Amino acid sequence: MTLSRREGVDIRPTLLRVLTDLYVQAGKHSADEERQFVELTSRLIDEVDDTTRAAVRARLAIYPHAPIETLRKLGLRPADPERAVPLARQIPAPPPAAVETRVEPRPIAEAQARLERSLSMQPQDAAEIHDMFFRASAAERALILHNLAETPLRAAARIPPSRAAHAVEALEMAAFNADVENFTLELGETLILPARVAAQVVNDPGGEPLACSARALEMPGPVFQRVLLFLNPAIGCSVQQVYRLSRLYDRLSERSALVMLAAWRGSTMAVTRAKFRPALYDDERQRARSAATTRPAAQPASLPATRTGTQGS
Repeated sequence: MTLSRREGVDIRPTLLRVLTDLYVQAGKHSADEERQFVELTSRLIDEVDDTTRAAVRARLAIYPHAPIETLRKLGLRPADPERAVPLARQIPAPPPAAVETRVEPRPIAEAQARLERSLSMQPQDAAEIHDMFFRASAAERALILHNLAETPLRAAARIPPSRAAHAVEALEMAAFNADVENFTLELGETLILPARVAAQVVNDPGGEPLACSARALEMPGPVFQRVLLFLNPAIGCSVQQVYRLSRLYDRLSERSALVMLAAWRGSTMAVTRAKFRPALYDDERQRARSAATTRPAAQPASLPATRTGTQGS
């Protein structure tokens, strides 16, 4: 305070803010600390501007152990734990007609929801979902899989239980032997995936695509953990990776895995379609016309006759 009077700088607003911030950081205070805070703030409250006073009032209004003297000086009402909180007025019940009108459209909404869930996935959309999933980080992939459960896109059909059980046994044996080639081949044949996509799923360093494919087969959790431990050394040597993927697998829904499986299949269709050039109806006519207009430089009839003897040419 002496320095502020000498230099002409008013530090009282800053001092009051600092004292208040330090006081509210502690949960409880002794009697001496509370008395010292009251004495210091009582001098400064009347000497600071309205902005500083409002900031201090906002900090102490939500602090449960604020001194009563300081609250009264700031114009705040001390909290009384014995005083009952006034309740709001009871909301009147809606009339019976309004209830009936709300209940009637419910079957329509359910039918519309079932219709939206049956929307087929276009190849371009499937390719975008495929690329976005493989470019995303681990946290983003978990969020994508969580959101796929509520999308109105049609999921892939479930794998028959007998075929899935046979595939799970073959995949576990291939993983135990660290046979990545046979593991990829079996996974691609069971899920009806191209070799390129199946290899991308198995060799992904994150492991989330492998969790989706295992969930689509309804692979038991312990079997999936053994696959993680033996198939890919980069994942199996990391306890944190195995634990993270196991927890993701437990929370992953079957619908999210089947929607992602449909996206993997549809992305292949988009790539295949991009290889072909669309033909027009008059392509053959234009090609024939251009071929007719190009003539050789010299016609056979216009060439000079070459004599080979005295009797003929």
